[in-house]
Parts: sequence; C-alpha cells; structure tokens
Amino acid sequence: MGKEQDLLQAVKNGDLATTQKLLAKVKASKSSEFSVLHHAALTGTTELLSLLLEAQAVVDIKDSNGMRPLHYAAWQGKADSVLMLLRSGAAVNNASHDGQIPLHLAAQYGHYEVSEMLLQHQSNPCILNKAKKTPLDLACEFGRVKVAQLLLSSNMVASLLEGDRRDGSDSNCNTPLHLAARNGHKDVIRLLLKAGIDINRTTKAGTALHEAALYGKTEVVRLLLDNGIDVNIRNTYNQTALDIVNQFTACHASKDIKQLLRGEMQSDIYL
Repeated sequence: MGKEQDLLQAVKNGDLATTQKLLAKVKASKSSEFSVLHHAALTGTTELLSLLLEAQAVVDIKDSNGMRPLHYAAWQGKADSVLMLLRSGAAVNNASHDGQIPLHLAAQYGHYEVSEMLLQHQSNPCILNKAKKTPLDLACEFGRVKVAQLLLSSNMVASLLEGDRRDGSDSNCNTPLHLAARNGHKDVIRLLLKAGIDINRTTKAGTALHEAALYGKTEVVRLLLDNGIDVNIRNTYNQTALDIVNQFTACHASKDIKQLLRGEMQSDIYL
C-alpha cells in the first residue's frame, strides 16, 4: 500500500523519474478507488499516462463515483490524454454512477476537440444521464455554441430534436431549447431553430417561452417571439408565459417581458 501511495504522489507531482522506478514494483489495480491512472488523466501529463498504460494499468478502472480515467481527461479537455486512452481501449460509453459518459463532460465544459474525438470513436450523443440530459442538453444549457453545433451535425441527434429520445409520458424533461432559453443563450437558440427543433414543444412547465419569461431573459423572449413561438400556449397548470411573469417574477426585466408578451397577444387578437 505504501508503494502505491508513493507512486500516486509521484504522478501528482509530475515526477517522471520516480514514477519510472516505482512502476517496476507497483501497478494500478482494480482494487484502487482513485488510482494513479485517474490522476495522470486528470492532470493531462501524457508521459506519465503513457508509462502507466505501458505498465498495463487497467484503462477503465473506476473510482468510487464510477468515473473512469477517460471521464477525467474529457472533463479537463485533455485531448492528447483522451486520444491515448482511446487508443489503449478505453470504452467511450461507460457511464459513471450519475449516468455521465465522457461526452457529457466534454460537452458541458465546451471542449470541442475532445467532443469531436469521442464522437469519432462512436460515443453515443443520445445517452441520458441520471438527470435525463444528453450531451446536447448540457452543451445548450451551458451555452457551448461550438460543441452544440458539432453535436447537431451528428446523424444520431436528429431524433433528439423530434423529442422522442425520452419516455413520451415524461413531460418533466426539458428540451435543449428550454435549457438554452432558461439560461439566456441566444446563439444556441438560433442554432437549434436552424436545425429544426420544434419551437412550441411543451413540457409540464410550458414552452421555452415560459422558461425565458420566468427567468427574466428579455432578449430570449424577443427572439422566440420573432421566430413565431405561440404566446398563447398554456402549461399543465393552465398558465401562459404572461401568467408566469405576472405571478412569479419581480425583476426589472419582467416589465419589458410583460410588454412584449402583451403586445404579441394583442396582435393575435386582431389577426
């Protein structure tokens, strides 16, 4: 155990010479929780990672959270480390305990090169984590425009935009458009609309317009209205987006949002 700790510390410190000496005596094993290979992947030191892999470290070893070294390299955007792990046989679609595959992490943190690499190695962009979110959902939620565009170019993502990737009876799930609207990511919204997402898709909470209105995203409300979203749609609780603003919001933006929504509803009356 002492030698394993010494090796772990050598990897943490980036001490290549000490690591080489200790590797002759100690190898990462399946019994490890957070192994030396996890540390090497996390820090992105490819020389150390190479030594560990050559010493036959278990490439898909799990830590206590079910995270593999590839998860950590993807999370940190370490493209060289990701490629090295993939070439050593790391599985791209292994999920952690919270259902995350490496592509979820690369997408959430906006690592384009890593996301592209994972897709090229057959990572599945349709996999849901325990929160019922896909990599595309996370890219849209966090405003990662380039990664969102990359994922949208995948043929496998076509079904995501049609809303059939989840249990149809579960209308609690937000779409990428809902998540982007809630967080004010206009460029992502434009991408999604161009890709053909249903602007009026409704969850229990309502449309993307309900989300933007509730969270005070005035410019998103304007963008959605300009693109023809139905201002009269009601959520499960029989509320329009204007009802939501009247009932729940007190921010400065709500005044402008109310004006936009009322103006659109008024224009509908005279059509």
